[in-house]
Amino acid sequence: MKHKVSIGMVGVGQFGRGFIQPFRDHPDVERIALCDIKADRLADRAKEFGITETYASLDEICKSDIEALVIITQPWLHAPQAIQAMEAGKHVYSAVPIITSHDGDVILDWCDRLVNATARTGQIYMMGETSYYRPEVVYCRKRYRAGDFGEAVYIEADYLHDTWSPSCNLIDVAMNRTGKTEAEVLKSGGGVPFHYPTHSASVPISITGAHMTDVAAFGYIYPNDEFWRADSDSGCLFSNEVALYRMSNGATARLCEFRRVGYTEREGIIQLLGTDASFARETEGSRFVDKDKAEIVDVDAVRDPLPEVLAADLGGHGGSHSYLVNEFVDACANDRMPTVNVWEAARYVAAGVMAHKSALKGGELLKVPDWGDAPESLP
Repeated sequence: MKHKVSIGMVGVGQFGRGFIQPFRDHPDVERIALCDIKADRLADRAKEFGITETYASLDEICKSDIEALVIITQPWLHAPQAIQAMEAGKHVYSAVPIITSHDGDVILDWCDRLVNATARTGQIYMMGETSYYRPEVVYCRKRYRAGDFGEAVYIEADYLHDTWSPSCNLIDVAMNRTGKTEAEVLKSGGGVPFHYPTHSASVPISITGAHMTDVAAFGYIYPNDEFWRADSDSGCLFSNEVALYRMSNGATARLCEFRRVGYTEREGIIQLLGTDASFARETEGSRFVDKDKAEIVDVDAVRDPLPEVLAADLGGHGGSHSYLVNEFVDACANDRMPTVNVWEAARYVAAGVMAHKSALKGGELLKVPDWGDAPESLP
């Protein structure tokens, strides 16, 4: 039976701040609290949004009677904090990815731990992958599942984000996340592009419901790169990585994760080629093509309705934020499995980890691990 939900926001920094109002105002949220280890920031956010209930740590809020926690902390904390929260009896929404590390085996180990913790506790886990709710992806997912594409043949998706992009400088992001100076961040060097793969990998997986089974990938080394270096923290020389996958439904997918590229930023689907029809995201608009004609289509027209208070401002990342908020709250309110559950999320992350492993081996074909399909209902 549907019920009202209590929400605790854990991590109310620059990115987390943008989710406070939609969670607070959702009609199925009866109570909201804020949590942050920085007392001054916590006080400022509480005053800004008129919220009186606050907690100084994850340990503290886990002891409360709040039903669900929204964890928007540092990426390397996501998995252990999510597990701690679920073991304390809380449902969890986590920012992407499941976890970050320079070591792919560490990432896969945490995927395994998180899947097991979700199954063991019976709590809801949802990862807030924005590409899942980008309008082009929603459009293709609905038409694919209606049979309009026929069988999927080939899918392309990208996350192109230059490190020094004017709109979102990743050096600044790293400084905010770590507290390091610019010089310290530059000395630490770049990370592994495919260890943050969810914006691209979610596209073919979420549209088709299939998963990656095999991958061959290559990395690009920028000449005389001062950021991606052998002596950096990650030891990664690749600023750009591209991967070709075989999927469990027989389709082929190509993903790009580029951090040194002359592009204004792009994430999500590029094209889907099917046996009956195809889709392409182009400059002049999204195009649906069958064997007889091509037409520009309105991808926003097929988006699902939202509560009025959330529909007024869809938020960032292609207007995906309000949909992520609504999906998590509705899943908690109705005690159901969310869309980007832990089994789905692990598939996104594993696809990237194995792509980087392949790139390190000069494009060797590697198997992609899988944890199976999500159960139809909560454990």
